[in-house]
Amino acid sequence: MSTRTAVVTGASSGIGEATARELAKQGYHVYVGARRFDRVQRLAEEIGGTALELDVTSEDSVRGFTDAVERVDVLVNNAGGAKGLAPVLEADLDDWRWMWETNVLGTLRVTKALLPKLIASGDGLIVTVTSIAAMHTYDNGAGYTSAKHAQGVLHRTLRGELLGQPVRLTEIAPGAVETEFSLVRFDGDAERAAKVYEGIDPLYAEDIAQIVAFAASRPAHVNLDTIVVKPRDQEGPGRFSRRPTN
Repeated sequence: MSTRTAVVTGASSGIGEATARELAKQGYHVYVGARRFDRVQRLAEEIGGTALELDVTSEDSVRGFTDAVERVDVLVNNAGGAKGLAPVLEADLDDWRWMWETNVLGTLRVTKALLPKLIASGDGLIVTVTSIAAMHTYDNGAGYTSAKHAQGVLHRTLRGELLGQPVRLTEIAPGAVETEFSLVRFDGDAERAAKVYEGIDPLYAEDIAQIVAFAASRPAHVNLDTIVVKPRDQEGPGRFSRRPTN
């Protein structure tokens, strides 16, 4: 039997990197893609996978990446992110475009290109990492929540369209996960990013990676449709139980 293969996008850090490591432990040959090629190259060397440069906002980049993947059993759509926390009245259209290109169209490009290979595998799995922002809204977050809602709808629509095909679909919607997410959202402002997780015990990338690996390890007849995972200290977007930090 040939080695099962997995593709993880946005694998240069955080959830993507941790997921690649977990799937490699399960025996998958993992294709890791990200714009920061030096990082995925080091990761691939450590886990015995294959590193490929990938910018999900570029048609040419996605084509080059997906053409290089001969077969795929598991696709983890993890590439995404947020930019800014502006009210609609002050919305930065460039930030909105980036969020929609990365979260929505990026997921569409990669999934569309690899879908025939996932079907051909005989037991494919598509895991899309969305967010609790795919299910809720919050003030000043319309750019990100609208993109995540759209990404979630894209993934959930496939559940019906692929009914009868040998492909399972799992959406994982995390709450607060301490990664580089907030650093990107706040344009590198480390102090502001740290305040997001201040006084709580957040989730970590490894927590989500283990859930991805669990979904991938289920037998072919078991489909885990939607998994919502939050820290114990979080009820919803912006609603936390915070402890004093001094």
